[in-house]
Amino acid sequence: MRGLKYEREASAAMLAIAGGKGGAGKTTTTLGLAAAAADRTGDGGVLAVDADVDMPNLHAMAGVETRSTDPSREADRPVGLPHPSVDRLRIVPAPRQDGSDVTTRLRGLSADRVFVDCPAGAGPDAVAPMRVADAVLVVSSLCGPALRDAAKTVAMARAVGTPVVGGVLTRTRRVPDGVERLLDCPVLDTVPEAPAGTDPLLTDVVRAAYARLANRLVDAEEL
Repeated sequence: MRGLKYEREASAAMLAIAGGKGGAGKTTTTLGLAAAAADRTGDGGVLAVDADVDMPNLHAMAGVETRSTDPSREADRPVGLPHPSVDRLRIVPAPRQDGSDVTTRLRGLSADRVFVDCPAGAGPDAVAPMRVADAVLVVSSLCGPALRDAAKTVAMARAVGTPVVGGVLTRTRRVPDGVERLLDCPVLDTVPEAPAGTDPLLTDVVRAAYARLANRLVDAEEL
């Protein structure tokens, strides 16, 4: 990604995965893109980061255990815990509700690429990761409230000076007329709905969609 916004402790291209409505697919998109990008990264690897302190679920979806009776493991939290099945991908759980500053943690991360699962809503917690990121990818399902909230997220990102690379629509194969105009950004891809009762990230058609999107972002130097 060209033109990092901040001088961090170590260089990392950081993409915020955002959207105003919960349940639209931000966490699935964060992990799907991170896993796909891990196949195209160097020794620095990829980080998938949970920035949602109030409702963290990235680690659970990734199958990473964060609770430990060994205090020394806490030192691994800022640099990430290994994904159980994807090489060169590490999961950074959300900080505990102890006053830890998410912004400071994000600026200190070290990896080739960083994907940040942003909180839902339009409050300060949702805006903070977008201020730090190099760019924002907006995620929405096709329901009206999700699309309207996604449009607000696009405006929020631009208001803090962070470019929006585009949007992705989840649980669909189509981009209806007028959606790009409503979001005020291009829809880069769609992610089909997984069969009922299956893990989306273990479904070939979903994984293929995220691989296609990751390749597009990398090839366009947006990631």
